[in-house]
Amino acid sequence: MSKKVIIVGGVAGGASAAARLRRLDEAAHIIMFERDEYISFANCGLPYYIGNTIQDRSKLIVQTPEAMTKRFNLDIRTRSEVISINPTAKKVTVRSLERGTYEESYDALVLSPGARPIRPELPGIEHPHIYSVRNIPDTDRIKQQVISPDTRSAVVIGGGYIGVEMAENLKLAGLEVTLVQSGPQIMNSFDPEMAGMLAKEMEEQGVQLIVNDKVQSFKEHGTQVEALLDSGETLHSDIVILAVGVAPDTGFLTGSGIKLGERGHIQVNEALETNVESVYAVGDAVEIHSSNGKTAIPLAGPANKQGRIAADRIAGLSTTYRASQGTSIIKVFDMTGAQTGLSEKTLKSLGLQYHAVYIHPNAHAAYYPGASPLTMKLLFDPQGKILGASAIGRTGVDKRIDDIAAVLHFGGTVTDLTELDLAYAPPFSSAKDPVNMLGYVAENVVTGNTAVYVSEDLQNRNPETTVLVDVRSELEHQNGHIPDSVNIPVDELRDRLSELDRNKEIWVYCQVGLRGYTSARILQQHGYKVRNLTGGYKTYMMSKFEPKKPESSGAKEVKEQEPFTATGQQTESSTTGLEPEPGSLSAVTSSPASVPSVDKTSPLPEGSRIHADIKLDACGLSCPGPLIEAKQAMDRLEAGQILHITATDPGFYEDVKSFARMSGHTVLAVDKHSNGEISARLQKDGANSNTSPSQQAETQAAARPEGTTMVVFSGDLDKAIASFIIANGAAASGKKVTLFFTFWGLNILRKTEPVDVKKNFMGRMFGMMMPRGSRKLPLSRMNMLGAGSKMIRGVMKNNNISSLEELMDTAVSQGVELVACQMSMDVMGIRQEELINGVKIGGVGYYLGQADQSGINLFI
Repeated sequence: MSKKVIIVGGVAGGASAAARLRRLDEAAHIIMFERDEYISFANCGLPYYIGNTIQDRSKLIVQTPEAMTKRFNLDIRTRSEVISINPTAKKVTVRSLERGTYEESYDALVLSPGARPIRPELPGIEHPHIYSVRNIPDTDRIKQQVISPDTRSAVVIGGGYIGVEMAENLKLAGLEVTLVQSGPQIMNSFDPEMAGMLAKEMEEQGVQLIVNDKVQSFKEHGTQVEALLDSGETLHSDIVILAVGVAPDTGFLTGSGIKLGERGHIQVNEALETNVESVYAVGDAVEIHSSNGKTAIPLAGPANKQGRIAADRIAGLSTTYRASQGTSIIKVFDMTGAQTGLSEKTLKSLGLQYHAVYIHPNAHAAYYPGASPLTMKLLFDPQGKILGASAIGRTGVDKRIDDIAAVLHFGGTVTDLTELDLAYAPPFSSAKDPVNMLGYVAENVVTGNTAVYVSEDLQNRNPETTVLVDVRSELEHQNGHIPDSVNIPVDELRDRLSELDRNKEIWVYCQVGLRGYTSARILQQHGYKVRNLTGGYKTYMMSKFEPKKPESSGAKEVKEQEPFTATGQQTESSTTGLEPEPGSLSAVTSSPASVPSVDKTSPLPEGSRIHADIKLDACGLSCPGPLIEAKQAMDRLEAGQILHITATDPGFYEDVKSFARMSGHTVLAVDKHSNGEISARLQKDGANSNTSPSQQAETQAAARPEGTTMVVFSGDLDKAIASFIIANGAAASGKKVTLFFTFWGLNILRKTEPVDVKKNFMGRMFGMMMPRGSRKLPLSRMNMLGAGSKMIRGVMKNNNISSLEELMDTAVSQGVELVACQMSMDVMGIRQEELINGVKIGGVGYYLGQADQSGINLFI
C-alpha cells in the first residue's frame, strides 16, 4: 500500500522534500499545501528584482504548480492553509479558498511553514506605505511603489541581511535611502570591525546610516510616512521597509503537542523528527543544533538540505542532519562579506578561549591587472582548531570562505589551512593563496613563534610597562598613526635597538601586520619581549569606524535626486567638472573659493580632460606602496605637470589627499571605480597652467587663511560655552574651525561616566580631583560650590539657549574639529579612552599647522 505524505509549505524546504521523496518513492501519494499561489520562488532574489538587477519577474519563479505536478506527479493545492494538526488521528485541518475547510489524513507529515517578518506593535504600523518583504505579492506591491515618479525616498528599518540588501537595491533604483538599526552596527552576525567595512561601503554609496536608535512610532505626513525615533530624530519618506527580523510561522501548531523552542521554533533531532511520531520539520521554522548550541538559521541552503534529509527518512534512509555552522555571504554594492562558524562576539559570550588573527592580502597576484585587497579574520582555539572566519573584499571572498568552511566542517586546524592545495594562476590567486597565508599567520601564534595583540588590547595597554612602536616609514607615520607610538622603521630597527627599553614589552605595528611580524622576529632574537598588532594599522582603523551622524537634527526631508535613466538607475556625475571615467564615483572637488589653501583643489574648466604627464599603475600594492610610488613620481615632475595614479588599496582614497595636502600639491580629482580601483590626479606644487588669469586670482584669494583656531586652556563652564558659541558661529559662516584643548580644557572633553583604564598614582589623583565631563564644570566666578553652574544652566534653559552639551553636538555636526593635546594628556594622566567620541589626538605641531591656515587664532 502506498504511503500518504503531506507537506505543509513549499519554497526551499517543502519543495525540496517533495521532489526528493518522489525520486525515492514513485508510489507515494504526496500532497503539498501552500497558502499562497507560488510554491517555489527565489525569495533570496526578491530585493534584486526591486532594484532592477533582475529585470525579468518570471525568473523569480523556480517552479510553477503545473510544471512540478507534471514532472513529479504531485498533488499540489495552492491557496490552501493548514490551520491545525491532530497527531493522534494523523489528520490536518485545511482552509482552502476553493474547497472551504476540510480534513486530510496522512501517514507522514513534513512541516515547512517558514518564518514571517516581524511587525512590531507600534503606533501607525498599519500605514499602507509600510512594507515587509516575504513573498512575490509583497515584492509586487513594493516594486509598484518604487517605480512611481512620486516615490523619491525610503527608510529601511533593520540592518540585517534583508535590510541591507533592500537598502542597496532601493538606492540602485534611484531613491534616497536611510537605514535605521537599533544596535551599534549593521550585520550583527559579523564582528563589529568587519561589519564596519560594509557600513563604510554603504555610506560611500550614499546610504544614510543611523545606528543605536529605534523607531517609536509612525504617522501620516502629507503623502509621506513620518517615523519618530527614540533619539527625537524625525524621518520623512515615501516608503518604509520593515526588516527587523523574522519569527517562526508556527501558530497553527498550538495544542498539537509538538514541542516548540523559547521563540516558537519547532524542535527537531538530527533526523529532523519532532517529538511526535511521523512528523518532521524543516526550514526557517526549526530549531537546530549549531556550533554554539541550539539556534535557528533562516537561510536557503540549510532549508534545502533539511528538505532532502526529511524525504530520505520517510523513504527509509538513515541520513542525518549535522550541526550547521552558519556559512553565509552578502553583496553590499561593490563589496562582499562572508563568514562561517562562530564570531568573536559569540566566543566571548560562551566564555571560550580563542585567538584572532587578521590579514589583508590581494585577491590575486599583485602584478596581474585588477588586484584588489581582501580583509580576512580567523578565530581558533589555543591548540589551533578552527572556530570561525570572516572575509570582506571586492573579489575572491566567496571561494576563500568556502575553503575555510570545508576545513571547519571536518574539524580542521590552522595547519590544515597551510596544507591546502588550491588552484593558482595569476588572474585567480597568488602562489601563496590568502587561505594558506591565513593559516601561516595563525600557525605562528599557535607554535609560539610570535605573540599578537588586537586593537581592543590598546585600551588597557600600560605605558609604564610597554612601548608602542610604529615600524612603518616616516611618511606613513606622518599620514596617521596610533597615539603614543614612536616611529622606528623596520629597516632601521637593528641600528636603533638602543632606543628601546629592554625592561618593557615592545608592542609593534605596521600597516597590515607583515613588517610588524618581521620586526617582532628581529626583536625577539635580540632578547626583547614583543607583541605584534595582527592586521596592523589598517585593522586598527577598521575598529574605529563609526557611521556619520545625520547632517541636521529635526525632520529629515527628501532630497532632490539626480536624473534617472529609463531603468531607474541614477546617472553618474562628476563634481570636478571633468567627464567621469566609466564606472567611477567622483569624490573631489569643490569650488576654489570655498577651499582653504591647506587642502588645495583646482578643478579645470567644465568638460575638459586632464592630460597626465606621468601615468602610474600602483594597483595591487598595499600601503605604503601607492603612497611611496606617488611621492617618487611627483619628485620627477616639473612645476605644473600632472600625475595620474591608479591604486586598489582602499586607504589610498584618503591617503593621497593627505599626501597632497602635506606636500603642497594640488588635487585635481580623486575617483572611485566600481572595479575597486582608485584613481587620483595631482598637479605638482599647485601650479595650474590651464586656468585663466581671473581663475588664478580667485584661487589666490581662496589661498588666504580662512580658518579659525582656538586654544581652549580653561576648564570653566562659562569659558567653555563661549568657546563653542564662537566655534559654531565660525563654522556656520563656512570657516574651518579647530579647537585645541590643553591642560584644564581637557576636562570639557572627558566622558561623564567612569572608564576602567590603568593609571599610575598621579594619574589617578588628577582624575579624582578634576571634574569629569562638561556637566561637572565650575564657573570661573561666583561658582558658589556648584550652585552658580546650576543657576546659569537654568537661565540658559529658560531663555531657550542651547546647553553646552547641545552646543558641542552642533559643533561636531558642523565639522568643527576637536583636538586633545597629547602632551597635556600625558601630564594630567588622561587616556584617550576617557574622552568623548570624535576627539582627535594631536600635538603642538598639528595645532601650529592648523593655525598657519587660520585667519583667526584665539586663546581661551
